[in-house]
Amino acid sequence: MNHDLLKFRIGITLINGIGNNLAKNLIAYLGNEEAVFKEKKKNLSRIPGIGDTLAKGIVNHKEALLRAEQEIEFIQKNNIQCFYYADKNYPFRLKECPDAPLMLFAKCAHGLNDAKFVGIVGTRNATDYGKEICRNMASVLASVPNLVVISGLAYGIDVAAHKAALDFNVPTIGVIAHGLDAIYPSAHRSIAVRMLEKGGLVTEYLSKTNPDRQNFVQRNRIIAGLSDAVVVVESAQKGGALITAELANDYNRDVFAFPGRINDEWSKGCNALIKNNRASLIESPNDFIKQMGWDNFPSKTQQVQTELFTELSENELKIYTSVRKYPDGIHVNELSVVSAIPYSKLTALLLQMEFKALVKCFPGGIYKAIIPG
Repeated sequence: MNHDLLKFRIGITLINGIGNNLAKNLIAYLGNEEAVFKEKKKNLSRIPGIGDTLAKGIVNHKEALLRAEQEIEFIQKNNIQCFYYADKNYPFRLKECPDAPLMLFAKCAHGLNDAKFVGIVGTRNATDYGKEICRNMASVLASVPNLVVISGLAYGIDVAAHKAALDFNVPTIGVIAHGLDAIYPSAHRSIAVRMLEKGGLVTEYLSKTNPDRQNFVQRNRIIAGLSDAVVVVESAQKGGALITAELANDYNRDVFAFPGRINDEWSKGCNALIKNNRASLIESPNDFIKQMGWDNFPSKTQQVQTELFTELSENELKIYTSVRKYPDGIHVNELSVVSAIPYSKLTALLLQMEFKALVKCFPGGIYKAIIPG
């Protein structure tokens, strides 16, 4: 992109009081980005929505353009991708949204237009139930060609969705509430690095932007806007996931929610979405795929499992086959009898299989298979 053009585009986002929509109107009124910075104060003040105060801020633009120059250095040094709302490469789904950001910045190995995008969101206080849903979703979504999981890289369901996607080789993109010079929370840095290999990170914020609380609310509209559908896994009665779901409804996206028990704190939001017809009830990943009409494709599941089985030892394959026969789980003692593997040897093998994300241990010594049949 032309250096000066990029400078003016970034510069507009740095003028106090000029939000995304007003900036778009201003550019449309004057014809291009450079004209915004070269127009006289008298003429600027006459533009609808500007007035004397904003006009003065635009005319005194030296600091904004200086900061824009600094950001360009960061962009070039770190190979950041820039998406401007008027360009062809700007995400077409997001462009449909009235409050879409003027610019997006990304470190992405995956495009933002050429795939099916599923937003998976939920509470920061994820339970084992919610994390298991994320894994089940990812394991089945892995069989849908050209699909990307989007979330917010936050604690709880967000990072569980990203981890599950990575474990099942599904590209995943995190929408962050700060610049691309940092990762917040820092505990998720290793996950973010792995995401860059096939998915990526997206933000509307410049480098050196703090992850302030209001940024996370703004971030949610990008998750909703980029998605073909949003799935709420777990949520309390209030929270960012519900905001994302409401925004998705406003953008005419499909919204789905997994129900929970009526007394569970972290399912009340999902239950309310379903009760108020703000989300469709789903009980499994296959429910979601069918409702989206994504079930009419050649399945890759058999191929994936065939490749997986070639990597298993004879005993691991025997254990995995046995566990899959018990959808509700099997106790380790019973599994020892069924598989004819001594308890002492079985427990060591099960631990290895947990590391390979093949089985999961639940309270009481119950084991379940991860990958569905």
